[in-house]
Amino acid sequence: MNKDEFLAKYAVDRKNTNSVKWDGMAGEFGSAELFPLWVADTEFKLPEAAIAALQKRIAHGAFGYSLTPTAYYDAYFAWQKERYGIELHREWLRFGTGVVQSLSTLLQFLTQPGDSVMIMEPVYHPFRHVIENNGRQVVVSELVEADNGYQMDLTDIAEKFSNKEVKVLMLCNPHNPVGRVWSEQELTDLLELCRQEQVIVISDEIHHDLLLEGAHFTSALSLKDGLYRDNMVMVDSPSKTFNMAGLLLSHVVIPNPQLRDRYDQQQEKLSAPAGNILGFVAGEAAYRTGAEWLSGLLAVVADNYKYLQEHLQAAFPAIKVTELQGTYLAWVDLSAVVQEKDLKHLVQDEAKLAVDFGSMFGKSGAGHLRVNLATTPENLQAAVSSLVKTLQENQA
Repeated sequence: MNKDEFLAKYAVDRKNTNSVKWDGMAGEFGSAELFPLWVADTEFKLPEAAIAALQKRIAHGAFGYSLTPTAYYDAYFAWQKERYGIELHREWLRFGTGVVQSLSTLLQFLTQPGDSVMIMEPVYHPFRHVIENNGRQVVVSELVEADNGYQMDLTDIAEKFSNKEVKVLMLCNPHNPVGRVWSEQELTDLLELCRQEQVIVISDEIHHDLLLEGAHFTSALSLKDGLYRDNMVMVDSPSKTFNMAGLLLSHVVIPNPQLRDRYDQQQEKLSAPAGNILGFVAGEAAYRTGAEWLSGLLAVVADNYKYLQEHLQAAFPAIKVTELQGTYLAWVDLSAVVQEKDLKHLVQDEAKLAVDFGSMFGKSGAGHLRVNLATTPENLQAAVSSLVKTLQENQA
C-alpha cells in the first residue's frame, strides 16, 4: 500500500476522543493549541481486518473471563518466523498489559532491592523510572555518537558490569530514541559479554516492525542459533506496530524454564492481568492481514522523515537529524542553534510544538528533540514550518 492510499483510508482525527497525545496536551504542556508530536502512537486506524474482528467480537456482547485464543499464537508466531526468522514456542510465551508493566514484573524477580540495572542512554525514559520505582540502582553506559550513528561502548559496559555488579541489562532494539537497529555483530558482542559476566538481558523489541528501507532487524532470540536464550527475556507488543496501546497487550518471551517459573510466581504474587481479550482479537487479525497496512505506515514515516531532515537542514545546516533506521521517532539535535536553557521556550512556547525534549532520555539527550513521525504529513509539515520560522526569528 502506498502512502496516499494509506492516508486516505486510515488517517483519523483523534481530537476529543480522550487521546493522551491530543487531549492530554493541556495537562502536560499547559496548552491545547500545539502540534502534537510527542506520545509514541499514531493518527491512524487499525488495519481494516482488525477493526472488523473487534466489531464481530463486540457484537457477541459477553466479556467474561477469557482464554488466550490458540489462533493468536499461530498468527504472532507466523509473523515473527516469516519476517524475521524468529522461532517461537507456545510454552515460552507469557502476556502482560504493556511492555513497561512487563519490565517492572521482570525486575521484581530477576533482581533484589538495591541491585544494579544497566541502561544505555539516551534511552526511553520509563527504563530509568521502572528501575528507580522498584528500588533498584540505575547504572548508565552512554551511547557514543559517531559519524555512522550511535554506537555501544562495550569497554565501558564491561567495566561497569564488574565495578557496579550489574545484574540485568535493559536493551532497546531498535533503540528509542536514537533510531539505531543494532547489527547482528553488535548484538552478539554484547550478549556474549553478558553471558560471560552472568548479566541477564531484557531485550525490548517493541519497535522491531518499524524498519526503514535498508534496515535489517535481528532479534536477540536468534543470535548464534539461540546460544543466549537461557540468559535473556524478550518483550514486545502489537501495540506500537498497529497503534493499539489502548488494548493492553504485551508479550514476554522466556525460553529458560527456570526463569519462566519465577515469572509465573511473580505474576501470582501480583495477581496481575495477562493481556486483554480485545487485544488478542485485534492483534491476531493484524498479524494475519496487516503487512500491507504496515507498508503504508512506513511509507508515511519515511516521507515525513525526509521532509523533516531536508527542511531543517536547508534552513540550518548545523542541525543534526540522526539517521533513522528503526522506530518512527526522529532524534534531532538543535544544540548548534539553540542553547539548552532556551530550548523549551522556543520549541514549545514560540513554535507551538508538543515534543519530548531530549533531556528526558538522559543527560546526553540535552539539546535534542524526539519527534514522532507517525502522523499526517499536514501535521508534521506545519510543525516543521513553525519551528524553522521560530528559529530563524531567534537568529535574526
